[in-house]
Amino acid sequence: MYEELTKILKESSNIVFFGGAGVSTESNIPDFRSEQGLYNAKKDYGMSPEQMISHSFFMRDTETFFDYYKKNLIYRDAKPNKAHIALARLEEMGKLKAIATQNIDGLHQMAGSKTVYELHGSVLRNYCMECGESYDLDYIMDPANCDGSIPKCQKCGGIVKPDVVLYEESLDEDQITGAIDAIRSADTLIIGGTSLVVYPAAGFVHYFNGNKLVLINKSQTAFDGKADLVINDAIGEVLGEAVDNL
Repeated sequence: MYEELTKILKESSNIVFFGGAGVSTESNIPDFRSEQGLYNAKKDYGMSPEQMISHSFFMRDTETFFDYYKKNLIYRDAKPNKAHIALARLEEMGKLKAIATQNIDGLHQMAGSKTVYELHGSVLRNYCMECGESYDLDYIMDPANCDGSIPKCQKCGGIVKPDVVLYEESLDEDQITGAIDAIRSADTLIIGGTSLVVYPAAGFVHYFNGNKLVLINKSQTAFDGKADLVINDAIGEVLGEAVDNL
């Protein structure tokens, strides 16, 4: 199957990659919606992860939101894995035109990828809700800049919110448009590390009209029957070997 993927990559000139949490789990960033994530949230806070990182909870209990967010969604030591690096190499070769990711960790850019549509935002960007001043991740993680767990703006004292799309919030229109346009014009779409159940992002697959649809995921998805190639394996190993063989 790896040989078949390499053949598809060789014959493609406009590849788009659509990825989810499974791409980052190989960088030791757990999926907060996993059974373990659900267990931890229920045990420590009495709520589901989806409740904890919803807009309404952020507004209602900002202190607890940030306590959960910093402990469960921030992994500052995480490094790009074989999947991130392989995709960056594909872009360097001129074959990969864009990445659309549901992840918020910035690892694709750290690996060297240039055209990345971050559908759910990024933990690396933060902004003051009052004056709009921008802050990096180090700022909001420094207790000296926080009132309890809540980061405060050094200019106006407003709350500094992560540039992450919370549950109940809309996706960024520019990111949506860019991702959909890239998928619509692709000759090959590779979907990796996602079970394709989180909407609206998962619905982007319907815009693909190209030649080859490739699914790389450890478990089955509802789209497996529509794919030209399905590989149920670790995405880093799969992409790493396929790109090495180009």
